Amino acid sequence: MLVPYNTKVQRRVIVAIMAVFACMATTARSAKPPSILFILADDLAWSDLACYGHPWHDTPHLDDLAQQGMRFTNGYAAAPICSASRASILTGRTTARLNFEFVTKNESGFQKIEGETLLTAPPFTLNLPLQETTIPEYLRGLGYETAFFGKWHLNAHHRRYLGWSPTHGPRQQGFEVAEEDFGSHPYAWGKKAPEPIETAGEFPTDSMIDRIVRVIRQRRERPLFLMASQFYVHTPVQTRCKWLLDKYERRVPRESPNRERRVAYAAFVEELDHHVGVILDGLDTAGLRDQTLVVFTSDNGGHPEYTANGPLRGSKWNLYEGGIRVPFIARWPGRVEADSLCDVPVIGYDLLPTFVDLAGGAARDVDGASLLPLLENAEMLPDRDLLWHFPYYHPESGYRLARETIGIDDFAVSKTRPHSALRRGDDKLLYFYEDERSELYDLGEDSGEQRELSRRQPELETKLREHLLDRLQQAHARFPTRLAK
Repeated sequence: MLVPYNTKVQRRVIVAIMAVFACMATTARSAKPPSILFILADDLAWSDLACYGHPWHDTPHLDDLAQQGMRFTNGYAAAPICSASRASILTGRTTARLNFEFVTKNESGFQKIEGETLLTAPPFTLNLPLQETTIPEYLRGLGYETAFFGKWHLNAHHRRYLGWSPTHGPRQQGFEVAEEDFGSHPYAWGKKAPEPIETAGEFPTDSMIDRIVRVIRQRRERPLFLMASQFYVHTPVQTRCKWLLDKYERRVPRESPNRERRVAYAAFVEELDHHVGVILDGLDTAGLRDQTLVVFTSDNGGHPEYTANGPLRGSKWNLYEGGIRVPFIARWPGRVEADSLCDVPVIGYDLLPTFVDLAGGAARDVDGASLLPLLENAEMLPDRDLLWHFPYYHPESGYRLARETIGIDDFAVSKTRPHSALRRGDDKLLYFYEDERSELYDLGEDSGEQRELSRRQPELETKLREHLLDRLQQAHARFPTRLAK
Protein backbone atom coordinates (compact mmCIF):
# COMPACT_ATOMS: atom_id res chain seq x y z
CA MET A 1 0.00 0.00 0.00
CA LEU A 2 1.35 3.44 -0.93
CA VAL A 3 1.19 6.00 1.85
CA PRO A 4 0.74 9.67 0.84
CA TYR A 5 3.98 11.50 1.57
CA ASN A 6 3.10 15.13 1.51
CA THR A 7 2.89 16.44 5.05
CA LYS A 8 5.29 16.83 7.95
CA VAL A 9 3.14 14.66 10.22
CA GLN A 10 2.94 11.84 7.67
CA ARG A 11 6.68 12.02 7.15
CA ARG A 12 7.32 11.66 10.89
CA VAL A 13 5.01 8.64 11.04
CA ILE A 14 6.82 7.00 8.16
CA VAL A 15 10.23 7.76 9.69
CA ALA A 16 9.08 6.25 12.99
CA ILE A 17 7.74 3.10 11.27
CA MET A 18 10.96 2.69 9.31
CA ALA A 19 12.97 3.17 12.49
CA VAL A 20 11.05 0.37 14.21
CA PHE A 21 11.74 -2.05 11.37
CA ALA A 22 15.38 -0.98 11.21
CA CYS A 23 15.78 -1.66 14.91
CA MET A 24 14.11 -5.08 14.56
CA ALA A 25 16.32 -6.02 11.63
CA THR A 26 19.61 -4.83 13.09
CA THR A 27 21.47 -6.33 16.03
CA ALA A 28 21.74 -3.55 18.55
CA ARG A 29 25.25 -2.40 19.38
CA SER A 30 24.21 -2.03 23.00
CA ALA A 31 21.10 -2.26 25.13
CA LYS A 32 20.81 1.50 24.99
CA PRO A 33 22.33 3.62 22.23
CA PRO A 34 24.66 6.39 23.40
CA SER A 35 23.71 10.01 23.79
CA ILE A 36 25.11 12.42 21.21
CA LEU A 37 26.54 15.84 21.98
CA PHE A 38 27.18 17.87 18.83
CA ILE A 39 29.08 21.12 19.32
CA LEU A 40 29.19 23.39 16.28
CA ALA A 41 31.51 26.40 16.29
CA ASP A 42 30.91 29.43 14.08
CA ASP A 43 33.68 30.60 11.68
CA LEU A 44 36.43 28.62 13.46
CA ALA A 45 39.32 27.97 11.09
CA TRP A 46 40.96 24.59 10.48
CA SER A 47 44.22 25.92 11.93
CA ASP A 48 42.80 27.81 14.92
CA LEU A 49 43.25 25.11 17.59
CA ALA A 50 46.56 24.30 19.24
CA CYS A 51 46.01 20.60 18.48
CA TYR A 52 45.85 21.56 14.78
CA GLY A 53 49.13 23.42 15.09
CA HIS A 54 48.28 27.03 15.93
CA PRO A 55 51.41 28.67 17.36
CA TRP A 56 49.83 30.93 20.00
CA HIS A 57 46.15 30.08 20.59
CA ASP A 58 45.55 28.28 23.90
CA THR A 59 42.72 25.73 23.50
CA PRO A 60 43.31 23.20 26.32
CA HIS A 61 39.77 21.75 26.48
CA LEU A 62 39.50 21.09 22.75
CA ASP A 63 43.06 19.77 22.72
CA ASP A 64 42.08 17.32 25.48
CA LEU A 65 38.98 16.31 23.51
CA ALA A 66 41.18 15.51 20.51
CA GLN A 67 43.66 13.60 22.70
CA GLN A 68 40.80 11.54 24.14
CA GLY A 69 39.32 10.75 20.74
CA MET A 70 39.90 11.03 17.00
CA ARG A 71 41.14 14.11 15.17
CA PHE A 72 40.35 14.35 11.46
CA THR A 73 42.90 16.16 9.30
CA ASN A 74 40.62 16.29 6.25
CA GLY A 75 37.39 17.40 7.90
CA TYR A 76 35.22 19.63 5.73
CA ALA A 77 32.29 21.97 6.10
CA ALA A 78 29.52 21.39 3.58
CA ALA A 79 29.63 25.05 2.52
CA PRO A 80 31.88 28.10 2.95
CA ILE A 81 29.09 30.06 4.59
CA CYS A 82 26.86 29.70 7.64
CA SER A 83 23.22 28.97 6.73
CA ALA A 84 24.05 26.67 3.83
CA SER A 85 26.46 24.63 5.91
CA ARG A 86 23.97 24.21 8.77
CA ALA A 87 21.17 23.20 6.41
CA SER A 88 23.40 20.54 4.89
CA ILE A 89 24.47 19.19 8.29
CA LEU A 90 20.89 18.86 9.54
CA THR A 91 19.61 17.11 6.39
CA GLY A 92 22.59 15.05 5.23
CA ARG A 93 22.20 16.59 1.78
CA THR A 94 24.45 18.81 -0.32
CA THR A 95 23.60 22.46 -0.60
CA ALA A 96 23.15 21.90 -4.35
CA ARG A 97 20.32 19.46 -3.74
CA LEU A 98 18.77 21.60 -1.02
CA ASN A 99 18.92 24.76 -3.17
CA PHE A 100 20.16 26.45 0.02
CA GLU A 101 23.61 27.79 -0.86
CA PHE A 102 23.88 31.20 0.83
CA VAL A 103 22.90 32.88 4.10
CA THR A 104 19.27 33.56 4.88
CA LYS A 105 18.00 37.12 4.65
CA ASN A 106 15.17 39.28 5.94
CA GLU A 107 13.16 38.89 2.73
CA SER A 108 13.30 37.11 -0.60
CA GLY A 109 15.04 38.60 -3.63
CA PHE A 110 18.33 38.67 -5.48
CA GLN A 111 21.80 39.83 -4.60
CA LYS A 112 22.56 43.51 -4.97
CA ILE A 113 26.28 43.70 -5.64
CA GLU A 114 28.31 46.90 -5.30
CA GLY A 115 30.24 46.55 -8.53
CA GLU A 116 29.93 45.01 -11.96
CA THR A 117 29.29 41.27 -12.34
CA LEU A 118 28.75 39.02 -15.34
CA LEU A 119 26.15 36.74 -13.76
CA THR A 120 23.03 36.86 -11.63
CA ALA A 121 22.98 34.49 -8.64
CA PRO A 122 19.84 32.48 -7.80
CA PRO A 123 17.23 34.10 -5.53
CA PHE A 124 17.78 33.82 -1.79
CA THR A 125 16.46 30.79 0.08
CA LEU A 126 15.01 32.08 3.34
CA ASN A 127 13.95 28.95 5.27
CA LEU A 128 15.00 25.33 5.56
CA PRO A 129 11.97 23.57 3.99
CA LEU A 130 9.79 21.72 6.47
CA GLN A 131 9.57 18.70 4.16
CA GLU A 132 13.27 17.99 4.74
CA THR A 133 13.87 15.28 7.35
CA THR A 134 16.41 16.50 9.90
CA ILE A 135 18.73 14.80 12.38
CA PRO A 136 16.41 15.41 15.37
CA GLU A 137 13.39 14.10 13.44
CA TYR A 138 15.19 10.87 12.66
CA LEU A 139 16.47 10.51 16.21
CA ARG A 140 13.11 11.23 17.85
CA GLY A 141 11.73 8.35 15.78
CA LEU A 142 14.51 6.20 17.22
CA GLY A 143 13.71 7.04 20.84
CA TYR A 144 15.94 10.06 21.46
CA GLU A 145 15.22 13.23 23.38
CA THR A 146 16.32 16.18 21.26
CA ALA A 147 17.52 19.63 22.34
CA PHE A 148 18.93 22.69 20.60
CA PHE A 149 20.68 25.79 21.91
CA GLY A 150 22.37 28.64 20.11
CA LYS A 151 22.65 29.86 16.56
CA TRP A 152 19.92 28.56 14.23
CA HIS A 153 20.23 30.83 11.15
CA LEU A 154 17.94 28.62 9.04
CA ASN A 155 14.96 30.93 8.77
CA ALA A 156 14.34 34.49 7.63
CA HIS A 157 15.35 36.78 10.49
CA HIS A 158 12.31 37.06 12.76
CA ARG A 159 11.85 40.42 14.54
CA ARG A 160 15.61 40.78 15.01
CA TYR A 161 18.88 39.53 13.53
CA LEU A 162 19.02 35.73 13.88
CA GLY A 163 15.58 35.64 15.51
CA TRP A 164 13.92 32.21 15.42
CA SER A 165 10.84 31.85 13.25
CA PRO A 166 7.65 30.50 14.88
CA THR A 167 7.05 28.48 11.69
CA HIS A 168 10.57 27.38 10.70
CA GLY A 169 12.56 27.41 13.93
CA PRO A 170 14.21 24.49 15.76
CA ARG A 171 10.95 23.24 17.30
CA GLN A 172 9.38 22.95 13.86
CA GLN A 173 12.37 20.87 12.68
CA GLY A 174 12.33 18.18 15.34
CA PHE A 175 13.85 19.64 18.50
CA GLU A 176 11.70 19.04 21.60
CA VAL A 177 13.73 21.45 23.74
CA ALA A 178 14.85 24.67 22.09
CA GLU A 179 15.77 27.80 24.02
CA GLU A 180 16.82 31.02 22.29
CA ASP A 181 19.74 32.76 24.00
CA PHE A 182 22.82 34.67 22.79
CA GLY A 183 24.69 33.78 25.98
CA SER A 184 27.78 35.90 26.61
CA HIS A 185 28.49 36.58 22.92
CA PRO A 186 28.60 40.29 21.98
CA TYR A 187 25.30 39.78 20.13
CA ALA A 188 23.74 39.98 23.60
CA TRP A 189 25.48 43.16 24.71
CA GLY A 190 23.25 45.73 23.13
CA LYS A 191 24.68 49.23 22.73
CA LYS A 192 26.94 49.14 25.79
CA ALA A 193 29.63 46.56 26.50
CA PRO A 194 29.61 44.98 29.99
CA GLU A 195 32.36 45.71 32.48
CA PRO A 196 35.73 44.16 31.57
CA ILE A 197 37.04 41.19 33.53
CA GLU A 198 40.53 41.84 34.91
CA THR A 199 41.13 38.70 37.00
CA ALA A 200 43.28 36.12 35.19
CA GLY A 201 41.46 32.83 34.65
CA GLU A 202 37.99 34.34 35.10
CA PHE A 203 35.47 34.13 32.25
CA PRO A 204 32.01 35.64 31.88
CA THR A 205 29.03 33.55 32.88
CA ASP A 206 27.23 32.33 29.78
CA SER A 207 23.48 31.81 30.19
CA MET A 208 23.27 29.65 27.06
CA ILE A 209 25.99 27.33 28.31
CA ASP A 210 24.25 27.14 31.70
CA ARG A 211 21.03 26.06 29.96
CA ILE A 212 22.92 23.36 28.06
CA VAL A 213 24.50 21.98 31.23
CA ARG A 214 21.14 21.92 33.05
CA VAL A 215 19.62 19.81 30.28
CA ILE A 216 22.60 17.46 30.26
CA ARG A 217 22.29 16.90 34.02
CA GLN A 218 18.58 16.09 33.96
CA ARG A 219 17.62 12.50 34.71
CA ARG A 220 16.11 10.82 31.66
CA GLU A 221 15.05 7.46 30.33
CA ARG A 222 15.85 8.22 26.71
CA PRO A 223 19.28 8.91 25.19
CA LEU A 224 19.88 12.57 24.40
CA PHE A 225 20.80 14.32 21.17
CA LEU A 226 21.91 17.82 22.05
CA MET A 227 23.13 20.36 19.51
CA ALA A 228 25.15 23.17 21.07
CA SER A 229 25.43 25.68 18.23
CA GLN A 230 27.94 28.30 19.31
CA PHE A 231 27.94 31.96 18.31
CA TYR A 232 31.69 32.06 18.89
CA VAL A 233 33.92 32.99 17.07
CA HIS A 234 31.72 34.97 14.68
CA THR A 235 32.11 38.73 14.54
CA PRO A 236 31.88 41.05 16.39
CA VAL A 237 35.15 39.77 17.84
CA GLN A 238 35.07 41.33 21.30
CA THR A 239 35.71 39.88 24.73
CA ARG A 240 35.13 41.12 28.24
CA CYS A 241 38.30 39.28 29.35
CA LYS A 242 40.85 42.07 29.45
CA TRP A 243 43.33 39.64 30.98
CA LEU A 244 43.12 37.54 27.83
CA LEU A 245 43.73 40.58 25.66
CA ASP A 246 46.77 41.44 27.79
CA LYS A 247 48.00 37.84 27.49
CA TYR A 248 47.81 37.79 23.70
CA GLU A 249 49.12 41.33 23.40
CA ARG A 250 52.33 39.88 24.82
CA ARG A 251 52.17 36.68 22.77
CA VAL A 252 51.15 37.64 19.22
CA PRO A 253 54.28 38.59 17.22
CA ARG A 254 54.69 42.29 16.54
CA GLU A 255 55.09 41.73 12.80
CA SER A 256 51.80 39.84 12.46
CA PRO A 257 49.43 41.30 9.83
CA ASN A 258 46.18 42.69 11.27
CA ARG A 259 47.80 42.31 14.67
CA GLU A 260 45.19 44.15 16.76
CA ARG A 261 42.38 42.02 15.31
CA ARG A 262 44.39 38.82 15.76
CA VAL A 263 45.01 39.63 19.42
CA ALA A 264 41.27 40.05 19.98
CA TYR A 265 40.54 36.92 17.96
CA ALA A 266 43.01 34.81 19.96
CA ALA A 267 41.19 35.84 23.15
CA PHE A 268 37.86 35.01 21.50
CA VAL A 269 39.06 31.53 20.51
CA GLU A 270 40.19 30.82 24.06
CA GLU A 271 36.83 32.01 25.37
CA LEU A 272 35.10 29.54 23.01
CA ASP A 273 37.39 26.80 24.31
CA HIS A 274 36.43 27.67 27.90
CA HIS A 275 32.71 27.39 27.12
CA VAL A 276 33.25 24.01 25.45
CA GLY A 277 35.10 22.93 28.57
CA VAL A 278 32.14 23.89 30.78
CA ILE A 279 29.83 21.75 28.62
CA LEU A 280 32.20 18.77 28.78
CA ASP A 281 32.57 19.18 32.55
CA GLY A 282 28.77 19.08 32.79
CA LEU A 283 28.79 15.81 30.88
CA ASP A 284 31.36 14.38 33.30
CA THR A 285 29.44 15.59 36.36
CA ALA A 286 26.30 13.91 35.05
CA GLY A 287 28.21 10.63 34.71
CA LEU A 288 27.54 10.52 30.95
CA ARG A 289 31.06 10.74 29.57
CA ASP A 290 31.36 7.05 28.68
CA GLN A 291 27.84 6.87 27.25
CA THR A 292 28.15 9.86 24.92
CA LEU A 293 29.57 10.45 21.47
CA VAL A 294 30.89 14.01 21.32
CA VAL A 295 31.46 15.60 17.91
CA PHE A 296 33.02 19.03 17.49
CA THR A 297 33.43 20.92 14.23
CA SER A 298 32.91 24.32 12.58
CA ASP A 299 30.40 25.55 10.02
CA ASN A 300 33.02 27.00 7.64
CA GLY A 301 36.57 28.29 7.43
CA GLY A 302 37.96 31.33 9.19
CA HIS A 303 37.33 35.03 8.59
CA PRO A 304 40.28 36.37 6.55
CA GLU A 305 40.58 39.63 8.48
CA TYR A 306 41.01 37.87 11.83
CA THR A 307 42.78 34.56 11.35
CA ALA A 308 45.35 32.80 9.21
CA ASN A 309 43.94 29.85 7.28
CA GLY A 310 47.41 28.98 5.97
CA PRO A 311 48.94 26.77 4.82
CA LEU A 312 45.55 26.49 3.13
CA ARG A 313 44.46 28.93 0.43
CA GLY A 314 41.33 31.05 0.78
CA SER A 315 38.94 31.67 3.64
CA LYS A 316 35.32 31.76 4.63
CA TRP A 317 33.12 32.54 1.58
CA ASN A 318 35.06 30.54 -1.04
CA LEU A 319 35.72 26.91 -1.94
CA TYR A 320 39.48 26.85 -1.70
CA GLU A 321 40.63 24.70 1.21
CA GLY A 322 40.78 27.58 3.69
CA GLY A 323 37.07 28.23 3.21
CA ILE A 324 35.84 24.69 3.78
CA ARG A 325 38.41 22.63 5.69
CA VAL A 326 37.60 22.78 9.41
CA PRO A 327 38.54 21.16 12.73
CA PHE A 328 36.66 17.87 13.14
CA ILE A 329 36.96 15.89 16.39
CA ALA A 330 35.05 12.87 17.73
CA ARG A 331 35.25 11.29 21.21
CA TRP A 332 33.46 8.13 22.31
CA PRO A 333 35.27 6.38 25.20
CA GLY A 334 35.78 2.68 24.60
CA ARG A 335 34.63 2.90 20.98
CA VAL A 336 36.83 5.58 19.40
CA GLU A 337 40.52 5.02 19.97
CA ALA A 338 42.06 7.76 22.10
CA ASP A 339 44.66 10.05 20.54
CA SER A 340 43.93 8.70 17.06
CA LEU A 341 44.33 10.50 13.77
CA CYS A 342 42.27 10.05 10.62
CA ASP A 343 43.26 11.40 7.21
CA VAL A 344 40.12 10.18 5.38
CA PRO A 345 38.11 13.13 3.97
CA VAL A 346 34.81 13.60 5.84
CA ILE A 347 32.20 16.33 5.52
CA GLY A 348 29.37 17.97 7.45
CA TYR A 349 26.63 16.14 5.55
CA ASP A 350 28.09 12.85 6.85
CA LEU A 351 26.83 13.63 10.34
CA LEU A 352 23.14 12.79 9.78
CA PRO A 353 23.81 9.26 8.45
CA THR A 354 26.41 8.78 11.20
CA PHE A 355 24.08 9.75 14.05
CA VAL A 356 21.16 7.78 12.60
CA ASP A 357 23.38 4.71 12.13
CA LEU A 358 24.59 5.04 15.72
CA ALA A 359 20.99 5.16 16.93
CA GLY A 360 20.13 1.94 15.09
CA GLY A 361 18.34 3.45 12.12
CA ALA A 362 19.02 3.94 8.44
CA ALA A 363 19.07 7.33 6.71
CA ARG A 364 17.18 7.59 3.43
CA ASP A 365 18.08 9.51 0.29
CA VAL A 366 21.06 11.41 1.70
CA ASP A 367 24.39 12.44 0.18
CA GLY A 368 26.55 11.68 3.19
CA ALA A 369 28.00 8.42 4.51
CA SER A 370 28.01 7.00 8.03
CA LEU A 371 31.39 7.52 9.69
CA LEU A 372 30.90 4.71 12.22
CA PRO A 373 33.30 2.38 10.37
CA LEU A 374 35.98 5.07 10.70
CA LEU A 375 35.15 5.88 14.31
CA GLU A 376 34.93 2.33 15.60
CA ASN A 377 37.41 0.40 13.51
CA ALA A 378 39.35 2.97 11.50
CA GLU A 379 38.10 1.21 8.37
CA MET A 380 38.22 3.00 5.06
CA LEU A 381 35.00 4.33 3.60
CA PRO A 382 34.04 3.33 0.05
CA ASP A 383 35.49 5.62 -2.61
CA ARG A 384 33.30 8.68 -3.08
CA ASP A 385 33.31 12.30 -4.17
CA LEU A 386 32.75 15.35 -1.98
CA LEU A 387 30.71 18.14 -3.56
CA TRP A 388 30.35 21.88 -2.93
CA HIS A 389 28.24 24.47 -4.76
CA PHE A 390 28.39 28.24 -4.30
CA PRO A 391 26.57 30.06 -7.16
CA TYR A 392 26.82 33.47 -5.46
CA TYR A 393 29.06 36.51 -5.27
CA HIS A 394 30.70 37.81 -2.11
CA PRO A 395 30.96 40.38 -0.59
CA GLU A 396 27.67 41.95 -1.60
CA SER A 397 28.61 45.37 -0.23
CA GLY A 398 32.17 46.36 -0.99
CA TYR A 399 32.59 43.92 -3.87
CA ARG A 400 34.05 46.61 -6.13
CA LEU A 401 36.83 47.34 -3.63
CA ALA A 402 37.54 43.76 -2.53
CA ARG A 403 40.83 42.06 -3.38
CA GLU A 404 40.79 40.67 -6.93
CA THR A 405 42.57 37.40 -6.20
CA ILE A 406 42.34 34.78 -3.46
CA GLY A 407 45.64 33.75 -1.93
CA ILE A 408 47.07 32.33 1.29
CA ASP A 409 46.73 34.49 4.41
CA ASP A 410 45.73 37.64 2.52
CA PHE A 411 44.17 39.11 5.70
CA ALA A 412 41.61 40.89 3.52
CA VAL A 413 38.26 40.04 1.97
CA SER A 414 38.62 38.87 -1.64
CA LYS A 415 36.15 38.75 -4.50
CA THR A 416 34.39 35.39 -4.54
CA ARG A 417 32.66 34.59 -7.82
CA PRO A 418 30.09 31.83 -8.49
CA HIS A 419 31.85 28.46 -8.48
CA SER A 420 31.52 24.79 -7.52
CA ALA A 421 34.05 22.18 -6.42
CA LEU A 422 34.57 18.42 -6.33
CA ARG A 423 37.11 16.36 -4.40
CA ARG A 424 37.89 12.79 -5.49
CA GLY A 425 40.72 11.18 -3.59
CA ASP A 426 43.47 13.80 -3.52
CA ASP A 427 42.25 15.43 -6.74
CA LYS A 428 40.21 18.60 -6.41
CA LEU A 429 38.55 20.55 -9.20
CA LEU A 430 37.02 24.02 -8.96
CA TYR A 431 34.73 25.26 -11.73
CA PHE A 432 34.06 28.99 -12.22
CA TYR A 433 30.85 29.98 -13.97
CA GLU A 434 31.79 33.44 -15.26
CA ASP A 435 34.39 32.16 -17.73
CA GLU A 436 33.55 28.41 -17.60
CA ARG A 437 37.07 27.77 -16.38
CA SER A 438 38.42 24.92 -14.24
CA GLU A 439 41.27 24.73 -11.75
CA LEU A 440 42.72 21.33 -10.85
CA TYR A 441 44.88 20.57 -7.81
CA ASP A 442 46.52 17.56 -6.18
CA LEU A 443 45.83 18.09 -2.47
CA GLY A 444 48.15 15.27 -1.47
CA GLU A 445 51.10 17.22 -2.85
CA ASP A 446 49.72 20.75 -2.76
CA SER A 447 47.27 21.45 0.08
CA GLY A 448 47.75 25.19 -0.51
CA GLU A 449 46.36 24.90 -4.07
CA GLN A 450 49.29 26.75 -5.64
CA ARG A 451 50.10 24.47 -8.60
CA GLU A 452 47.21 24.43 -11.06
CA LEU A 453 47.30 21.20 -13.13
CA SER A 454 44.51 21.42 -15.72
CA ARG A 455 46.92 21.99 -18.64
CA ARG A 456 49.23 19.21 -17.52
CA GLN A 457 46.38 16.74 -16.95
CA PRO A 458 43.66 17.72 -19.45
CA GLU A 459 42.02 14.28 -19.45
CA LEU A 460 41.60 14.31 -15.67
CA GLU A 461 40.34 17.90 -15.77
CA THR A 462 37.72 16.99 -18.39
CA LYS A 463 36.66 13.87 -16.51
CA LEU A 464 36.20 15.65 -13.17
CA ARG A 465 34.54 18.71 -14.71
CA GLU A 466 32.01 16.61 -16.59
CA HIS A 467 31.32 14.56 -13.48
CA LEU A 468 30.90 17.68 -11.32
CA LEU A 469 28.44 19.28 -13.74
CA ASP A 470 26.58 16.00 -14.17
CA ARG A 471 26.18 15.61 -10.41
CA LEU A 472 24.90 19.15 -10.12
CA GLN A 473 22.36 18.53 -12.88
CA GLN A 474 21.20 15.33 -11.18
CA ALA A 475 20.79 17.26 -7.93
CA HIS A 476 18.63 19.87 -9.72
CA ALA A 477 21.12 22.48 -8.59
CA ARG A 478 20.46 26.15 -9.23
CA PHE A 479 22.99 27.93 -11.44
CA PRO A 480 23.88 31.57 -11.92
CA THR A 481 22.52 33.05 -15.13
CA ARG A 482 24.25 35.36 -17.56
CA LEU A 483 23.12 38.96 -17.61
CA ALA A 484 21.40 40.16 -20.75
CA LYS A 485 23.61 42.42 -22.87
